[in-house]
Amino acid sequence: MNLDAFRSDLSENALIGEILGRACDLDVQDVWLAGGSLFQTIWNKLSGNPPARGIKDYDLFYFDPDLSWSAEDKVIERANVLFGDLPSAIEIRNQARVHLWYPEKFGCAYPKLSRSTDGIDHFLMICAMVGIQKEENGVGRVYAPKGVGDIYRFIVRPNPSSPMKSAERFLQKAQRWKSLWPAIQVLPTQDIPHRKV
Repeated sequence: MNLDAFRSDLSENALIGEILGRACDLDVQDVWLAGGSLFQTIWNKLSGNPPARGIKDYDLFYFDPDLSWSAEDKVIERANVLFGDLPSAIEIRNQARVHLWYPEKFGCAYPKLSRSTDGIDHFLMICAMVGIQKEENGVGRVYAPKGVGDIYRFIVRPNPSSPMKSAERFLQKAQRWKSLWPAIQVLPTQDIPHRKV
């Protein structure tokens, strides 16, 4: 799939452009809009739905070597002001800190990351492994290490590189998506242990 077509399809969701346009004012490094809001925008387009239908939130990743709670809280506070008028939740997380809280929240270890796109590499599903970043020339830079083919084919398959090995969590997410986008095909999870999270 042509990434120019992917960018063009994402542009139909005005919130994506608005979020990317404002993200530079957060004054943080390595900012990417990632995951669900991107592939679900494409699913909406292909399904004939409004572009933002069913999108629960918009995930913004950034990378700051300052691992303190207070540093991240300051960025979250700035984001609340910056995006507060938008009609959807913006979830912003410092990818340098994920390994500190992930084990307690999800019950499994998480590697230390060295950039924001490492977080995209560890999403639970391959279709979620996409990110977009605004560049100085105004064109969105796309990160899609596994391509975007699964998105356009409505395929949801496990990411073997995800630190979370929970079929229950995978199926929980997939079932929610299936209720909103019935065309999706959820691939078997036989390689994921059935361990509750």
